[in-house]
Amino acid sequence: MDLLDWHRGSLSTRRLSVLVKHMPRDSAVNRDLHGEAVEWDSSTHLLAAAVGHLAVANWMTTTLNSGEDSEPPDYPEAVPRPGFPDFEPEPAPADSIPSSPDTAPTPDQLRNFFS
Repeated sequence: MDLLDWHRGSLSTRRLSVLVKHMPRDSAVNRDLHGEAVEWDSSTHLLAAAVGHLAVANWMTTTLNSGEDSEPPDYPEAVPRPGFPDFEPEPAPADSIPSSPDTAPTPDQLRNFFS
């Protein structure tokens, strides 16, 4: 199909928009818009998740079966996937954590905790 037909008047705007919306996953337009994510379908994401879960299970088994005096193994790194940036938990705000275990939380800290 020649997209210049739209300029010539033999291809309607509606037909052109349908063609663009339903382009194949690995088309140049999708690759330009979404980058590396177009190469990952749902089965590839599931495979990466399975590899990650197996790595954690192996880490847990090694940790449980190692001696008490031995150094614990490093936690496995996640399989890098497009669309899932490395997760780093945000630090808790300073006013939400009591300064010491003996100090009772303030009403504001309780409200923030339960909200």
